[in-house]
Amino acid sequence: MEIWINPACSKCRSALTLLDAEGADYTVRRYLEDVPTEDEIREVLGRLGLEPWDVTRTQEPAAKELALKDWPRDEGARDRWITALAEHPELIHRPIITADDGTAVVGRTEEAVRDALSR
Repeated sequence: MEIWINPACSKCRSALTLLDAEGADYTVRRYLEDVPTEDEIREVLGRLGLEPWDVTRTQEPAAKELALKDWPRDEGARDRWITALAEHPELIHRPIITADDGTAVVGRTEEAVRDALSR
């Protein structure tokens, strides 16, 4: 299992604490430093079963600069969103946990982290 984190994020730290408490075997990816490629973002979105706008932090300064709130949220705009996430990884919701069964969750709650652990 891999977890994409920003160490400054309290939700990320909480997820790590729970993973450690449960003795989980995982790899940490500091995605602001080790930025995911567009293909990696597509793969994670597939594992999550979500669209790029579903995992975008729209209140970040970069989102406002890009005027993301005005972007279409449809198949035709999907690649544009993915490019924005790759170019501005701070826009990606965190933490994202890729589970051993090939799925993924956005681990913002204890329940979501436990769900990833159970897969």
